[in-house]
Amino acid sequence: MNMALLSTSNKEDVVLTVAQLQQAKKLAEQTKKPLLNVLEDISHLSPEIFAQALGRFMQYPVLNISQLYELQPEFTVLPFAQAEKLGCIIARDARHVLHVVHANPFDLNLQNKLDLLMTEEAVWVLAHTDDLNVYLAHHEASMRALGDVSSSQGDHANNEQGLEDISLRSISEDTSPIVKFVRSTLYDALKAGASDVHLETDHNGLKVKYRIDGVLSHVGGIQGIAQAEQVISRVKVMSELDIAERRVPQDGRFKVMVLGREVDLRVSIMPSVLGEDAVLRVLDRQALSEEAEGLSLDSLGFQPEIRARFRLLAEEPYGMLLVTGPTGSGKTTTLYGIISEINHGGDKIVTIEDPVEYQLPGVLQIPVNEKKGLTFAKGLRSILRHDPDKIMVGEIRDNETAQIAVQSALTGHLVLTTVHANNVFDVIGRFTNMGVDPYNFVSAMNGILAQRLVRVNCPHCLVADIPDDALVEKSGLTEQQVDDFNFKKGKGCGQCHGLGYKGRKAIAELLCFNDEIRELIVLREPVRKIKEAAFANGTKTMRQAALELVKNGETTLEEINRVTTLA
Repeated sequence: MNMALLSTSNKEDVVLTVAQLQQAKKLAEQTKKPLLNVLEDISHLSPEIFAQALGRFMQYPVLNISQLYELQPEFTVLPFAQAEKLGCIIARDARHVLHVVHANPFDLNLQNKLDLLMTEEAVWVLAHTDDLNVYLAHHEASMRALGDVSSSQGDHANNEQGLEDISLRSISEDTSPIVKFVRSTLYDALKAGASDVHLETDHNGLKVKYRIDGVLSHVGGIQGIAQAEQVISRVKVMSELDIAERRVPQDGRFKVMVLGREVDLRVSIMPSVLGEDAVLRVLDRQALSEEAEGLSLDSLGFQPEIRARFRLLAEEPYGMLLVTGPTGSGKTTTLYGIISEINHGGDKIVTIEDPVEYQLPGVLQIPVNEKKGLTFAKGLRSILRHDPDKIMVGEIRDNETAQIAVQSALTGHLVLTTVHANNVFDVIGRFTNMGVDPYNFVSAMNGILAQRLVRVNCPHCLVADIPDDALVEKSGLTEQQVDDFNFKKGKGCGQCHGLGYKGRKAIAELLCFNDEIRELIVLREPVRKIKEAAFANGTKTMRQAALELVKNGETTLEEINRVTTLA
């Protein structure tokens, strides 16, 4: 260890105590805030002194910002994007000694993750979170520029592959204001974690909106109708679409290179009375693959009873297990989660998807290609000749796919699939409308899971809340029903971009089929009777699951009213 790097303090009498740590743990459990943040709050110390005291308490050397700048980062060992995500860096001092600089000594999983990346011994040191963020921001511009060069072996290779260069360097070097606007819009969207970018033409020009955690936020725009048309034309050029055609919808896609990795964007152009609008859907395959490594039902946030019953259904040797919900509700992620859990290597698992979002080890994944004639139905027929045990069909869209999927479930395969419907009971009508025989449908079906994604309160700015009477009444509740509710909300901070919410959690309702429910469906009984039988069998609605989150202070009434209905 380079002793010149070790931080010293003239306030070595300032210490943290075991009693403070125990108090912080209790408060962290109650407020759902990170333990490190709570401990710093109750210590009433400045950031620098708190870092020193924490280092002495946990027996780590401590570095301040000026000492951090003396280290050279090793982004080849821990890439910049992962360093940002994990809140730590790997760097070398002047003597070439490897250091792991982290801010949270209470993160027990961090060392396990880093041990897989490092091939040599390293010295673990502490730094304050703010100092680490400043250090990463300092190196961001240079790392993005280097990432573009190293990942593609020069701009020429990028051009040959048709990849758009999105980096701080390329943005700063752009001479065209339109190209600069499009690139900076995409760069900011990817950095903010947006799932979609909306470019909306109005009377004054173009509005830019990002969809983050399922909600659209207006982030900026450009003035002038002519400039708006040029922006849409630029997106069309990138997507290889017809820039002269402005009267019919067009769909395309393109790839960009961001920090050494490819990101796919699917583009939808739609004509309007004011011009054209564009929606760009972001598909970061590498990020999704990293998420898939630890993907399970536990990580998605389902209620414990839902997880337990859903796992039992997925362990059945044959039959159909169906997940339903609107676009963007996490259906495919749920199926990936359960496949990751049941994939023990003893079964042949084949999927057909549009597109393949996560890459799962040991699973044969087939992308739909309708231009070449590979549809869900045709691909599913071919899959059945490939000796599968378990099949995942990305989505049932038509009668042919529905019929083949049901027959597959009736002939000894476990079929996992999705369909668009509002709740578990609407699925019955969807399959009936697709012409599937009710007897075959109930014979094949093991269970139906309907789900939504609810934004959860930001843990960094969480405060107690008392909703007004009008909101309680609008939510279908009475004062007596909410007496034991622990209402909380995020007041808005830098961590959540002032929204008060950070991240999402899945809520669900699960319909498990038994003989009574199957008989009611075959006899075409009213949905009311099917619901009564389902509720008697233990089915709970998504609204009930959402109210549990509100009761525990994890989200707000406003959020569950946005996502679920009272019925």
